[in-house]
Amino acid sequence: MTILRLPRKTGAAAALLPVCLAASFAGTPAMAQQSATTQPSQGQTSRPSEPLELPETEVVASADASSGGLTEPYAGEQVARGGRVGILGNQDYMDTPFTSTAYTSQLIQDQQARSVSDVLQNDPSVRVARGFGNFQELYVVRGFPVYSDDISYNGLYGLLPRQYVAAEFIERVEVFRGANTFLNGAAPGGSGIGGAINILPKRAPNEPLTRLTMGAENGGHGMVATDIARRFGEDNRFGVRLNAAKRAGETTVEDEDRTLDMFALGLDYQGDRFRLSADIGHQYHFIDSPRPSVTPSGGIPSAPDADDNFAQPWTYSKEKQTFGTFRAEYDFSDSVTGWLAAGVREGEEKNRLANPTYTGAGTTTAYRFDNVREEQVATSEVGLRARGQTGSVSHGWVISASMFDVKDRNAWAASDWYAPFVGDLYSPSDVAMPAISPDPNMTAGSMSDPKITARTHTQSLAIADTLGFLDDRLLITLGVRRQGIESKGYDYDTGDRSSSYNRYETTPVAGVVYKLTDELSLYANYIEGLVKGDIAPSTIFVDGRTRTVDNFGQALSPYVSKQTEIGLKYDQGNLGGSLAVFTTKRPFATFEYDVAADADSGVYAENGEQRNRGIELSLFGEPVYGVRVLGGLTLLDAELTKTRAGINDGNRAIGVPRTQANVGTEWDVPAVQNLTLTARALYTGKQYADAENDLEVPSWTRFDLGARYRMVVDDRDVTLRANLENVTGRDYWASVGGYPDAGYLVLGAPRTLSLSATVDF
Repeated sequence: MTILRLPRKTGAAAALLPVCLAASFAGTPAMAQQSATTQPSQGQTSRPSEPLELPETEVVASADASSGGLTEPYAGEQVARGGRVGILGNQDYMDTPFTSTAYTSQLIQDQQARSVSDVLQNDPSVRVARGFGNFQELYVVRGFPVYSDDISYNGLYGLLPRQYVAAEFIERVEVFRGANTFLNGAAPGGSGIGGAINILPKRAPNEPLTRLTMGAENGGHGMVATDIARRFGEDNRFGVRLNAAKRAGETTVEDEDRTLDMFALGLDYQGDRFRLSADIGHQYHFIDSPRPSVTPSGGIPSAPDADDNFAQPWTYSKEKQTFGTFRAEYDFSDSVTGWLAAGVREGEEKNRLANPTYTGAGTTTAYRFDNVREEQVATSEVGLRARGQTGSVSHGWVISASMFDVKDRNAWAASDWYAPFVGDLYSPSDVAMPAISPDPNMTAGSMSDPKITARTHTQSLAIADTLGFLDDRLLITLGVRRQGIESKGYDYDTGDRSSSYNRYETTPVAGVVYKLTDELSLYANYIEGLVKGDIAPSTIFVDGRTRTVDNFGQALSPYVSKQTEIGLKYDQGNLGGSLAVFTTKRPFATFEYDVAADADSGVYAENGEQRNRGIELSLFGEPVYGVRVLGGLTLLDAELTKTRAGINDGNRAIGVPRTQANVGTEWDVPAVQNLTLTARALYTGKQYADAENDLEVPSWTRFDLGARYRMVVDDRDVTLRANLENVTGRDYWASVGGYPDAGYLVLGAPRTLSLSATVDF
């Protein structure tokens, strides 16, 4: 069990409390007593030679029922020293032939993150996008999408809410860069070629925790969250942690209203040889008049005002998700450990959408589209890790078997898409809700009782050995996974099977790390990715209009991608980082139709390859006392090859910029104890919204500022935070596409001020 010592600074310069925050939270007991119980420190007139410190608190946390617990935070406590590397378990970042970053709960709290996407805004290899036609968060890693369906929770796929994951569920966000099928198994949603995202749940620390956070945004959106944890029994072996949050109100986007309710209960037992953890979670998320994506047809429109809303008032998105999971680990000996994990989730979604297509001169067209979705997920994993020695060579063996099963029930209904209603992107107006079309081609399934339309089942067996030479200065990892993917498609109306396949693939891995010095490691890897083939959609928007897909519902064969990578890792103690050079090749599917005849229909089939080459630099740490840095640079050359008749060979892939850069800094102000100022800049280069590269989306830069102040009020730790995103009020298209072969545009968020106060009782 890892013991993390978290120093907490004090010295309460209460006079510097921002008036706006004091007014916002004056109703809390702690704030009401502030004037009587908070004393200004002498640091207001002359700063002591050393900062005052609260007594050290030992915090014990184990996020996955493992004997090692969480990896230790790196200097600055914004990221950790390492994290989960799939079935290889927790490892220090200097010891693995891959690159990853684990963002800590400290960063999540200080940045007032609302969801996974807010955390990933810090990563130079990741850009946040949106699902096709809906409001599902989507993450583009190294130029390839990772659907929110394919985020793992404590190592298991498919358990978290599908469209949006509230930050209150999260202890850490681990971002793995690169193909990862050997390490994690095939992602069931069909993404993850460029990387993987794993969420670690919260566990009870060693000391009692009672925390209340209240906050608000300038649009009128408010939140309250509580975090309560206790340990019980002999040697505090039993732990309970409860998180609950409520958010409601209008966002900074005009007339867009969000409501979120969540709770998560985390339980754990820490024995001498046996460890067990379990989680139960629930989330309800509703968006009224959500601002939609825009599909460009008549060129790329200038970005509207960032706070404008071109949604229709009768549109909405609603989801309700409930999940449960457990993980057990047992030490058979000092060198052999086994584990077992399993989980289930049930989800319901309902949407009424009207996503506009831009046709030029500010004009848009749209139609009504309603859909329902129900989902049942079951997943499990069992494995064994062992350590051994043969002569001078050390070994780290692992064997693992996993299973995943998901049943999807879907139905949809639309108004007449051949007679859409007209709108204006820059001067939006409300229209009466169109009626659902009686045309049977514009409905599928029963909205009140949807049938099973798709089922995906995966199973795999993996084995690996990490060999250590030269006193473990040279580490070589060799492994293989035998992966099976069974996919079935069913008719929406009859429930009859329309397509199926059951394929097995063997995906190998080879990685090497050589520690040139204690501060510098050289690494290289070859690893493959495997994802299920796409399901042919019912319709697709191509060349200015919606066309019918003749092989609707057909499941295409699995795609195998191949990645090679070489890089350097640096650890100076207070400053760390990595430099990687990689190439990844991934087959993809496209829509094929008779262009000369301008046919209304065509076939969706595999026909092309995307080759991403890149250079990736990341930096993190606290190089100077009181100054923290986090960021990096990613250069990407995402090229299309082997396209149909070579028509798009050499073109850039949709939605992949050549340059992504992040620079984040924090500064503990020397003259004012416990006051920290923050700044962040995000840059994304130009992108294309079509495979022909005729539609170019401009680059954009966003600046964020923030501050936080810590003090003690009536023997309670109080932290006040203020963050201003998009300081300049930039109007920009934040992302392009995300779903294969689609180039829809998502408008960036407007200037947003977030205020919060956290009290530890």
